[in-house]
Amino acid sequence: MKQIVNGRILTPQGWVEGGSVVVDGGSILEVANTAFPIEGAEIIDSHGCYVVPGGIELHSHGAGGRDFMEDDEEAFRTAIRTHMHYGTTAIYPTLSTSTVPMYEAAVRIAKKLMAEEGSPMMGLHFEGPYFSTKMAGAQNPERITPPVPEDYNRLLASGVIKRWDVAPELPGAKEFIEACRANGCTPCIGHTAGTPEDVEMAYAAGAHHATHFTNAMSSLHKNREYKVAGVVEAVYAIPDFTVEVIADGIHVPPVVMRQIFNSKGVEHMCLCTDSLAVAGSNATRTFNDNEIIEDGVCKLADRSALAGSIATMDRLVRTAVQMAGFSMEDACRMISETPAKIMGIYDRKGSLERGKDADIIMFDAEQQLKFVMQHGNVVRCDFCKA
Repeated sequence: MKQIVNGRILTPQGWVEGGSVVVDGGSILEVANTAFPIEGAEIIDSHGCYVVPGGIELHSHGAGGRDFMEDDEEAFRTAIRTHMHYGTTAIYPTLSTSTVPMYEAAVRIAKKLMAEEGSPMMGLHFEGPYFSTKMAGAQNPERITPPVPEDYNRLLASGVIKRWDVAPELPGAKEFIEACRANGCTPCIGHTAGTPEDVEMAYAAGAHHATHFTNAMSSLHKNREYKVAGVVEAVYAIPDFTVEVIADGIHVPPVVMRQIFNSKGVEHMCLCTDSLAVAGSNATRTFNDNEIIEDGVCKLADRSALAGSIATMDRLVRTAVQMAGFSMEDACRMISETPAKIMGIYDRKGSLERGKDADIIMFDAEQQLKFVMQHGNVVRCDFCKA
């Protein structure tokens, strides 16, 4: 049993001062208003840190020099461990546009990892291949295709694909969205040049989340003398359409982050890294010769588009607080509570409450990460004795 004391504890009701979090095994036994020592418990002094729920990563392609596109179990484990070191305690590994055999290989690895007790692996996220070539970004345009029912139905039947993105203007998108819903997978819209009517169709079919909002999607533009709304405006116009924002301070300028927050609020906006394999490593190049790392972000070599971030979970919080001006409470809820609700796992993750998984992280007053606990196991502690 462990007891975390001497911190500001974030609960669904707000901050608790002078309380404690009691952990028994992999679960939270109690969030108490007192720090009175429990007999036999290991005391963890948080040294005045913010004690908050662990980060839930909805969109990451890798970390620590390993990519989730590798057909290799150790690549998955290395990337997940790296993300965990930086505050991610639950993750949905992302695969970009690829081939069915590569997706099937990832499904086999995911099944094994998800079966392990206390696994941070929550399921897979497929970012492709059902996209608009006009909004391909860093996706391989040669592999982009409209939805293929025999492919997606077979993959969805595995039960481990928990979110899948689609451009809603594609033929067959509505049927694809409905198939995702029927198989316990969260359908999302992304890499789309669609219209507001396409978004409304997708929403009615069951797609209620926008992938890396404002990136790789149509927005307000002029067609001769007329202004034409795009996907961005349509998502704004639907109040409970949720969005994820790449909060590295580059993909989405901080002023736009505030604009999104003012529209969507903490309940409908979450933060993600969209990180590549170089995140959390000392690498200066990616695996793709067509990509470069420059100015703290990954770009296509011709600088025509951003290709992904090198952010980790702790950077999202710093960006939100220090650059976008969000409160610490809102920033932390957007990496934990909101993504948990979007993915339907709030019954066990996303907040510090009795009976939930003991996924806990701590930040100091400058939003520097100091501590990570995943399923009751301390995986990082910058102030613990050796």
